Amino acid sequence: MAKNNSAKIKRGTAARAAQARPSAAAADDTEITALALPQAPLSAEMEAYFAKCEEKLGFVPNVLKAYAFDMAKLTAFVAMYNDLMLAPSGLSKLEREMIAVAVSAQNRCYYCLVAHGAAVRALSGDPVLGELMAMNFRAARLSKRERAMLDFAVKLTAEPWRIEEADREVVRKAGFSDRDIWDIAAVAGFFNMTNRVASATDMRPNSVYHGQAR
Repeated sequence: MAKNNSAKIKRGTAARAAQARPSAAAADDTEITALALPQAPLSAEMEAYFAKCEEKLGFVPNVLKAYAFDMAKLTAFVAMYNDLMLAPSGLSKLEREMIAVAVSAQNRCYYCLVAHGAAVRALSGDPVLGELMAMNFRAARLSKRERAMLDFAVKLTAEPWRIEEADREVVRKAGFSDRDIWDIAAVAGFFNMTNRVASATDMRPNSVYHGQAR
């Protein structure tokens, strides 16, 4: 009986300690980067864009706030992101988000794994896929098309000098056109850039992402 009581006390103490511990993401919405770069006045275009984010998403992604110290950089970032991730392409929006997560997993980018992992969960309707993409896409049950696309994007990330015609041919045989290969490379290249900027500045994702599409 004494042993049972002792075990209950230990479990109760552990539960109270867990409840008292603040969330690991508690400061992510206020301390967005490790750099002291105050936000510049938003241009009319970016003010409207931020308002559109609030309307459609319910929040402004922290990456936009991080870039907002310089309107030229923010405007260029938004234009490139929207062109690569949202414009018409032979790649679906889900495929582009899968590339984002696979590349970010290779680079271990906290911001992009959280934000784009949430996008994969939402677009696929499969929370497990979002987790697998962040942990190890090779463990996911992917189509041959998806696997070829991600193998190419990750090789381009890890060993870009080793990409050769045989790699392009594998992607073609999986059903991608030469224009699609360009888009795979462009999306992978973009996230390699953003991963490095996010890691260099300790950029923190909006805490809301953690609970999305679970």
